[in-house]
Amino acid sequence: MVIWDPQIEEMPKADIQKLQYRLLKTLVYRLYSFSPFYHERMKQANVHPDDITSLADVKKLPFMYKADLRDNYPDRLFTASRDDLVRYHVSSGTTGKPTVVGYTAHDLDNWTTSLARGLVSCGLGRSDVIQVSYGYGLFTGGLGLHYGAERIGATVLPTSVGNTERQIELMQDLHATAICCTPSYLLHMGEVAEKMGISIKNDTDLTTGILGAEPWTDVMRSRIQEWLGIRAYDIYGTSELSGPMFVECTEQKGFHVWSDLALVEVLDKDTGETLAPGERGELVITMLQKEALPMIRFRIGDVSVLDEEPCPCGRTHPRIRRIQGRVDDMLIIRGINVFPSQVEHTLMSIPEVGQHFQIVVDRRGALDDMLVRVEISKNAFSDKINDLMQIRSKVEHKLRNALNVGVNVELVEPGSLPRFEGKSKKVIDRRNL
Repeated sequence: MVIWDPQIEEMPKADIQKLQYRLLKTLVYRLYSFSPFYHERMKQANVHPDDITSLADVKKLPFMYKADLRDNYPDRLFTASRDDLVRYHVSSGTTGKPTVVGYTAHDLDNWTTSLARGLVSCGLGRSDVIQVSYGYGLFTGGLGLHYGAERIGATVLPTSVGNTERQIELMQDLHATAICCTPSYLLHMGEVAEKMGISIKNDTDLTTGILGAEPWTDVMRSRIQEWLGIRAYDIYGTSELSGPMFVECTEQKGFHVWSDLALVEVLDKDTGETLAPGERGELVITMLQKEALPMIRFRIGDVSVLDEEPCPCGRTHPRIRRIQGRVDDMLIIRGINVFPSQVEHTLMSIPEVGQHFQIVVDRRGALDDMLVRVEISKNAFSDKINDLMQIRSKVEHKLRNALNVGVNVELVEPGSLPRFEGKSKKVIDRRNL
């Protein structure tokens, strides 16, 4: 087993905690002294840097929210001078102004180092050709994985998104062994390849997928691995943190969060109280070394579980389990909480169902109505009405049992739902809430 930086990645837990406390203390003093935003926030919370006497005292510090980034657009939260900035990235955002993230050279080095550790942890190295099919430009995915791959000595194939047939040709001709993209785009790529008469499993050298930027389930992972013949690894990050940063190791049991770069908490989303490892809640992350755009207790809105059990791979840093949905795009259907990831997990367990689905939520009078449009797999597709009715009844029954709410199902032909080169748009909410 290869480890990129054994001194850090195998550091004893007690030493990790000492390092995190020292970095946290330094960060709090710096921001209290030089950031008007954080100075005022700490005063409102009645906390002073001297009050941080242990790592557990992070709970005394105030939260930061996405609204803070929008309210201070474009760069009023930056704590580095314009001369020290070397790059901007901009996230699209869901409402209002986008989020602008600035980077110093040190920020970029830490981001690249984090990805180098992650790529090596899932078995990649100098002998690999890594095809980066995330978007380049203002989006963080493409450039982040590009520099991470170069840092470990791999050869990079920077295809970005789109022109899928050409991407598949290059994958074959240049012997790509790994691909970085969204799971939705890889599924689309597999379908396009089959139309070209190419099997990614049998006709390419691809062995590894680094897939992220959208939620996906373990059942979807199993389908991808079986169909395409690769090992599929999840990757996690947000624009605000830097970009994609934390990758699963070969154990595929959660993202290793490098403790010299980030301090992770999981909170009860309603009370804000810290939950114990193993409990499901909202991720809150403090970036310990960011210079241009510091983050203390940033409430990301993603739902996960903190795992502090030793990992069989030998790395000692804590892990967060795969993202199980978002606090803010959870659907409430007739008083029942529904996550799109629950729908995907259920659908992917049904052999007659294809890879793609869409959730449409509407309001009929005073009642919510949830429609799940599902592609039938090619093998199950039939022109017999009775066969289709049986499949639809089966899907509706399984979804009702999983979600505890009635769902209407519409079966559609293979290939008829929209495909996306970037993040997929699986939910259409037509309610005026």
